[in-house]
Amino acid sequence: MKKWIFISAVVISSMNFSNAQSSGSNASTIAVAKPYVNNLSSTAESVAKMMRLELIKLNIYKVYDEFDMNEIIKADEVFQKECFGQGCLTKMGEALKTDYILFGSFDQLSNRIVVSVKMIDVKNKTLFSSKVREFDDQEFELQRMIEIVLKELNAQEVEKEVVARLEYKNEPITSTNVGRINNSGPRIGAAYLMGSVNEFALRPEDQGGLGIKPVVSMIGYQFEKQYVGTDNFSALVECIANVSGIEQGQFIPTITVLNGFRFGKAGWEFAFGPGIGLKQTSSGFFDNDNQFGGGYMSKSEWNQYADKQFMEDTEYQIDGIYYRPDVSEVYEKYSFGTFADKRGDIKLNTTFVFALGRTFHAGALNIPVNAFYSSQKGGGMVGLNIGFNVQKSKLPIHH
Repeated sequence: MKKWIFISAVVISSMNFSNAQSSGSNASTIAVAKPYVNNLSSTAESVAKMMRLELIKLNIYKVYDEFDMNEIIKADEVFQKECFGQGCLTKMGEALKTDYILFGSFDQLSNRIVVSVKMIDVKNKTLFSSKVREFDDQEFELQRMIEIVLKELNAQEVEKEVVARLEYKNEPITSTNVGRINNSGPRIGAAYLMGSVNEFALRPEDQGGLGIKPVVSMIGYQFEKQYVGTDNFSALVECIANVSGIEQGQFIPTITVLNGFRFGKAGWEFAFGPGIGLKQTSSGFFDNDNQFGGGYMSKSEWNQYADKQFMEDTEYQIDGIYYRPDVSEVYEKYSFGTFADKRGDIKLNTTFVFALGRTFHAGALNIPVNAFYSSQKGGGMVGLNIGFNVQKSKLPIHH
């Protein structure tokens, strides 16, 4: 019984091997000629290896390896030099005794890689098939490009997502991660001051205020870097250096660092983050009841006022020695606090900024428009800024 099982297995294996040989013998033979490679770091030899590998993956042809070919090519000086034309390629195919010969041309042109492949029918001395494709300038994906072209040349299905990410789009900004929007560029805008900031702007200069209208211009520059990106979503770090109030004789610098999220093809964006600037403050109080002349009175101004008014008053003497009263001793409704004062000490000022906007496109021009609110203790500002920049280049998928 075991003997019959063994014999049957041998017979079946022999039949399978015979079928495999028959199938292989029916397959057309193909050889890959030395390709033309221009402006790429890859060599013609390495590109030819990629082409052979992708042909083998197709499982359609019997592919000549480079060692089989070298024996023939080395015997003819013409084949060793430039053999790019149909006539020369046909002669090479005849010398190799192959059914087809495949030639490829790979050119890096500006911001694209052009792959051109032609397949020569050696027996009939005709161009059997050809294919030309433009890809985005991503040389490290050259083998994928070859795979796409050879599959299309042989009417095989290709992965649409891979094609979409590699193909060259004749536009400066694309909807995929290949061409990300970068809105680094100048910014101009205006803001309305609110709360304590509004009061500080309107307060007369002789009381430590700015003495300006509560609407200021803004001019600056935005730097941004994308750290996460997909086709419809981007996460960004944005840094904005800005100066406000120049048109009213003021110089108010700020630096804002935002975490931004950009959505969809329309370029909607939401961002938030801290801002740092400079401010001048003093200890003082507001004489709202007009007890001491009205307006804002700093502590140094109060000291001068108190010494002049109360030095001879026995109510403010202890054992005949004058002591300067606190404002709350004179008028209990008042007390000292810390307020903005252009005559005061310089300190860091922190804010928190929220922004919402959208990027509009006009050809290669990006026009980001953003509404924002900058909040700080007691007040803030709300405004609108507009920028512009020109998209100069694309970034690769894996950047």
